[in-house]
Amino acid sequence: MKIVISETNTALGHKAGKHTAELIRLAIGEKGYANVILATGTSQFETLSQLIKEDGIDWAKVTMFHLDEYIGMKITHPASFRKYLKERFLSIVPVLKNVFLINGDEDAEIETVRLDDLITGHPVDVALVGVGENGHLAFNDPPADFDTKKPYLIVNLDEQCRIQQMNEGWFATLEEVPKQAISMSVKQIMKSKHIICSVPDERKALAVKNSLENEISNMFPASILQSHPDCTFYLDKASASLLSKNVI
Repeated sequence: MKIVISETNTALGHKAGKHTAELIRLAIGEKGYANVILATGTSQFETLSQLIKEDGIDWAKVTMFHLDEYIGMKITHPASFRKYLKERFLSIVPVLKNVFLINGDEDAEIETVRLDDLITGHPVDVALVGVGENGHLAFNDPPADFDTKKPYLIVNLDEQCRIQQMNEGWFATLEEVPKQAISMSVKQIMKSKHIICSVPDERKALAVKNSLENEISNMFPASILQSHPDCTFYLDKASASLLSKNVI
C-alpha cells in the first residue's frame, strides 16, 4: 500500500487521475482491453475530472462498472449515482466497450444476480474507490461483511452514512436519504488488480486515520485496503492531518 499526500484536493485528483489513466493504458496494452470500477460522490470529482482529460486511452476497449446505487431511486434524482456518472463521465468520454450501471429501480435481488454474473466474467484491472466518514468502502458500512463472496449485496445504510449524504448536499433532509442500497461487496472490490483510493477533505481525516493506522477490522471497513497488494491512497493535507508520522 502506498500513500500520496498533496497540498490540495485539486492536486490530489490530478495525481490520482493520471495514475488511473496509466493503469488503464497498461491493461489495454497488455491484453487489448481494460475493466474498471468507477466510484462516485464528492471525493471523486477531481479524480474523474483529470481522468477524462487524459490522452491515449482507447475507451472503446474499456468496460465500466460502478460501486453502488440507492434502492428505489430514479435516475433523474440529483443523488442518483447513475445520473452522476452519466453527467460527469459517460457524456464526456467516447463510447465505451461496455457500461454496466446498477439499476436501483428494479427488483434489487434480481439486479444483484444480474450484476454478479456480469462482473464475474470481467476481472477488474483498476478500481476507483473512496472512504466514507464512517470508514465505509462503497456502501459497506460498519460492521462490514468481509466474508461474503457474493459480488453485489443489498445493504442497510447506517445513520452516519446517511447524514454524510445529506451534508454533502445530495438530499435536503435526512428523511429523504434512502435506507438501503445495492453495493459491491468488500471481497469483490479486493479482487481488483489495482485500487486507487481518493480521499480529500478534513471531515474524512478520522476515517483515514482509522483506515490506515488501526488493525484491519470490519468496524473500519476501508482498513481492509491495507492488505491489498497494489492500493494507493491519494490524500490531501486536510484528510491526512491526523495521521501519525510513522504512517506517512
